[in-house]
Amino acid sequence: MRVLLAGGGTGGHINPALAIASIIREHDPSAEFLFVGTPNGMEARLVPQAGYRLETMHVAGFQRKLSWKNVKRNVKAAYYLATSQPRARKIVRQFQPDVAIGTGGYVAGPILHAAAHLGIPCAIHEQNAFPGVTNKMLSKEVDHVMLTVEQALQYLHPNCAYTVTGLPVRGGISHPDRAAARKKLGFDDSMCILSFGGSLGAGCINDAMAELIPWHVKNGLAINHIHGYGGMGRDTFPKAMEQAGVPMKSDRLRITEYINDMDVCLAAADLVICRSGASTLAELEAVGRGSILIPSPIVTGNHQLHNANVLGNAGAAIVIEQKDASPQRIIQEVEKLYQNRAKLEQMAVHAKGLEIPDTADRIWKVIEGLTASKQGK
Repeated sequence: MRVLLAGGGTGGHINPALAIASIIREHDPSAEFLFVGTPNGMEARLVPQAGYRLETMHVAGFQRKLSWKNVKRNVKAAYYLATSQPRARKIVRQFQPDVAIGTGGYVAGPILHAAAHLGIPCAIHEQNAFPGVTNKMLSKEVDHVMLTVEQALQYLHPNCAYTVTGLPVRGGISHPDRAAARKKLGFDDSMCILSFGGSLGAGCINDAMAELIPWHVKNGLAINHIHGYGGMGRDTFPKAMEQAGVPMKSDRLRITEYINDMDVCLAAADLVICRSGASTLAELEAVGRGSILIPSPIVTGNHQLHNANVLGNAGAAIVIEQKDASPQRIIQEVEKLYQNRAKLEQMAVHAKGLEIPDTADRIWKVIEGLTASKQGK
């Protein structure tokens, strides 16, 4: 099987593509893959690092807000648009795929459009509850749409064939051992909080944790806490802890810039405080953990709020928009859950109830069906 995968710009588009490639390879070890991405996106590093061949092409989105800077960007985007289709057709014709799969990002548009018009069976995977502009447009052209959550369907082409597959999560996440994880971290059986804002960090989460951590430490509460402050907190968060008289590491604390053992930390946690990217939420569902979600307001289509509300409406999370996420509000919510452990346990049950445990099988079934349809032509 020859598989063409297109997606990029962010890890949220690239990691699902890599996961889909792994699923295909498990069923067909002889499968050949070609990824298409942009030369300056994260895919330029992540895809070759994973051992796959990458072709690149220039694409860019149009800016709606009028400014001289955006006018120049739009001129460049128009040029890229004019050259992208010939480049896309050339890539598809040279590789001759049996199936083409898009996982989002501007680069997926011309590639999947070209593949569909050349008669290649096509599918897209939408990670978010509110789809990106590329997948909205492609939903009327491709043969099948794979969704992480069914709520996304209302924004796509009304007649598209679809399957709710869920989103693949990294290995080791799905079967957490809380006792073993806490032993590895040196924590006892008290309530454990995991907070982070991603590799770059999130200012509002760091600001809240800079007050929440001293609050539970100085009040002598039995809380273990892991916090990843990310790159943007490198110069400020350690200083905030020093000024508060709180150590970066103790029997109950582990404060670090980046969390390299997220599987262990998720397994140990009772409560997770974080953003609401699709991959993070899929992992919360896989491990079954209650959460306080603070969606990033600066993402396309405010899709993180849509993602978070899926868990919030199911009783699996407390959703707080960033404008309302003051340190005092976060402390208030944590205190309630500290006092009402039964509610936290119920949130965990609801989160686990949202998991799609056979995601890999569902994705493979879609791809197998598409390749079978090509053979039958």
